Amino acid sequence: MSYKTFFISLLFSGWGLIPRFSFAQPTKQNINTENKTKEDTSRVVEILPGNKKLELRRVDDSTTLQILAGNVRLRQGNTLFFSDSCVINNRTRIFEAFGHVHINDSDTSDAWSDYLQYFSDKKVAYLKGNVKLTSGKGVLTTPDLEYDVDTKIGIYTHGGKLVNNNKTILTSKEGYYYTDLKDAYFKKDVVLEDPGFHLTTDSLLYNTENETARFIAYTYIKDSTGRTIETTEGSYNLKSGQATFGNHPKIRDGKLFVTGEQVNNNDSTGMIYITGRGVMIDSSEGRSVYGEEITINKKTNTFLATRKPLMIIKQNNDSIYITGDTLFSARISDLQKERDSLKTDTLQDTKIAGSKELNDKDSTNRYFRVFHNVKIFSDSLQAVCDSLFYSFRDSVFRLFTNPVVWSRESQITGDTILLYTKNKKADHLRVFENSFLVNKVEPEVYNQIKSSRMDGYFINGSLDSVRAKGFAECIYYIQNDDSSFTGINQSSSDILDIYFSGEELQKVVFRSDVTGTIWPMKQKKPGEMRLTNFKWLEEKRPKKTEDLIGR
Repeated sequence: MSYKTFFISLLFSGWGLIPRFSFAQPTKQNINTENKTKEDTSRVVEILPGNKKLELRRVDDSTTLQILAGNVRLRQGNTLFFSDSCVINNRTRIFEAFGHVHINDSDTSDAWSDYLQYFSDKKVAYLKGNVKLTSGKGVLTTPDLEYDVDTKIGIYTHGGKLVNNNKTILTSKEGYYYTDLKDAYFKKDVVLEDPGFHLTTDSLLYNTENETARFIAYTYIKDSTGRTIETTEGSYNLKSGQATFGNHPKIRDGKLFVTGEQVNNNDSTGMIYITGRGVMIDSSEGRSVYGEEITINKKTNTFLATRKPLMIIKQNNDSIYITGDTLFSARISDLQKERDSLKTDTLQDTKIAGSKELNDKDSTNRYFRVFHNVKIFSDSLQAVCDSLFYSFRDSVFRLFTNPVVWSRESQITGDTILLYTKNKKADHLRVFENSFLVNKVEPEVYNQIKSSRMDGYFINGSLDSVRAKGFAECIYYIQNDDSSFTGINQSSSDILDIYFSGEELQKVVFRSDVTGTIWPMKQKKPGEMRLTNFKWLEEKRPKKTEDLIGR
């Protein structure tokens, strides 16, 4: 058989009749060296049996091309290459593959394209045309891709789309896909579409295995309920709904707005945890809450604020500021259910009329409690106590344990004080047991009323009149029209009424039998004129909002 006949027979017989062929050229050095390293072996590309055509084309003295066609299969280490045809350059150690290109990398990831250029020394593949890369749940498509077989990293710079679990779609102009780690890094015009939400950002990290997105740049999220989130750092798990947002994110959920140094959100449980200068604003109720720690339960519609909490109830010209050690708010109807289940009347002090008829969507179906070191401030009225209960149903502040209320130059104390509001302004108050009113005339000069029970009434937020009932006693200074003092009235009665004009006590009217004395001013010093248990507690009075905010 001639040499020519033998070569033609070899060319058309198929590679199944000859040994495997490596395009790593054999030399004395790489054949006879017994200590050949694993790295050298891993860079050898083998031609596997099954190719339908082989052509050897000599380009010059140092370059020979191997041209393969039909069911081409190559292998380098644990990586397999498939294509319709292939051209191998032994000198440059580069091969090009055409048509139905497929790379199977260690059975962990697969890539497809129309064209492939592969650098065997670097183990870097350049794929073009209908490129698809997958490592399990996620499928990346792009016009062209650089894929590093060693690092398992795919890079695209001309736009790409990642589809995960056939439902989450991420697109961007540039991206890095780490197939081993199942991580993807998206850059420039990043958009994430999911049945639950829409996300836009400039940079995003995403794991296809655990379906977690990590935010590293300004990110805007809008979910299917209309809730929006703005953040620059954090993470969100699409499966569990667990999210952590840092660097003062902004979350708007209907009428609710929250922010803080960090916000942890769990959609499955409905819990939101805010830490570090937390803010919660409910515009539907005109209420804002601030605190170092705020916990919100959306399912039960409750919240708890601790570590210097502050609540602001918005009014047109005179908002109410409330602070304490702990602030808690929930639905009145749930409180009533709790009482019914306990079958107890121990909370009669917070009994709300009509609470059983309330439904969950009723805006007045709310209350809040404040515990310890309670302070209230508005321009027209201030108060302190140890604990407080407020109902949006009846608009009543219930102040317990050493309550004190100030209105202009008047101070009211008692065992328990109920402060009724109307249109978010003080309307009237009731003082139970050990009621005591002190009205400052000038330093060390005080009008005083004490009784078992007091009822006070306000006009435009200022104290207008007070009725004292039950063992009522009074000391008040009688003044002429020019405000000069003419005497001191010290009397007692079962019922008496006090009327104010502006900040000054105008008159006292006794409604039942009166006993008492009118002292000439020369006979008594102001310091001597004190009813039993008299206290002027000006040092405890909040005088400006900073007394609450910066406490």
